[in-house]
Amino acid sequence: MTERATARRAITIGTRGSDLALTQTRDVMRRLARFWPGLEVREAIIQTTGDRRRDVSLAELGRTADAGAPVKGVFIKELEDALATGVIDAAVHSLKDMPSELLPGFALAAILPRVPVEDVLITREPLPGVADGRGPVACLPRDAVVATGSVRRACELGRLRPDLRCVDLRGNVPTRLRKLTAKQAPDAIVLARAGLQRLGFLRPDGAVDAVRLAEFDLPALAMHLIDPDDMLPAAGQGAVAVECRVDDAGAQRWLGALHDIGSAVCVAAERAFLAGLGAGCDTPVGAHAVLVPGPEGELARLRMRCRLFEPERERYREAEVEGAADDPAAVAAVALERLREAADVALPAR
Repeated sequence: MTERATARRAITIGTRGSDLALTQTRDVMRRLARFWPGLEVREAIIQTTGDRRRDVSLAELGRTADAGAPVKGVFIKELEDALATGVIDAAVHSLKDMPSELLPGFALAAILPRVPVEDVLITREPLPGVADGRGPVACLPRDAVVATGSVRRACELGRLRPDLRCVDLRGNVPTRLRKLTAKQAPDAIVLARAGLQRLGFLRPDGAVDAVRLAEFDLPALAMHLIDPDDMLPAAGQGAVAVECRVDDAGAQRWLGALHDIGSAVCVAAERAFLAGLGAGCDTPVGAHAVLVPGPEGELARLRMRCRLFEPERERYREAEVEGAADDPAAVAAVALERLREAADVALPAR
């Protein structure tokens, strides 16, 4: 560690200004304060392209920036600019918003413990049939309108229910939830369980917190967990990452105390898979890795499922692999090979 890093006793954390981003960042700040009681931790709110441009879909925004140049990571570019210039020392991200390969000069200093990865189908009233064990998507009325900002989710919905009509959904979590109470509201929306749980709308046991919803002037909406087998999550979903400069030894040391190895191994495999696929933010792909017990006396194993949609061909492919947990890149490479070898499956006709 450099003399400057040793002497420094303050760190500035950059974040987007949404309720969820602030909740995640303040969790990081609390964790830092517990590990390093003498460290001064500051917060800096920075608006990103994804926050500013809500007039286009995320898929379209991921393909073109304001000036027409290609863009990756529409929710992180300005945060990385602030990192590069020293305005902030670290940036907190939802990992699924980050490109699978970082730009030179940046590093992931910490992956926080991952929370549940499921997607959630949200409706104004409970869906008949869910209590009987049917999946919530199957319980939607015929020709229902479902709002989502994710191409992956739209493809999964079409795979499960080709009669559904998907429409675009933008905004922060409370704004998206309010869409269900607006005029000409969709029948349902889909959001990640992680964000709903971190904001307190959904309790860890999966129950809705009506009191917390009321604090945002929201009614007691019905929230139905979607089985990850039915809707594979995005790579990194449920994980929070803290990014810093590779040459900032002080920040790396402080943030490294927050790092969760088990979560990091799983998301490393998912991100390596995306990198090998060359997937961007508009690529409809799901990837989910979990640690599973190895044979008696052996280390844990890493199991990963992946599903890639090709909407223009009305096809998708999927694969499942298992490998050594100490080499997530190798597991990702096998998953990529298996996916390329997998037979095409036709999407149901709409």
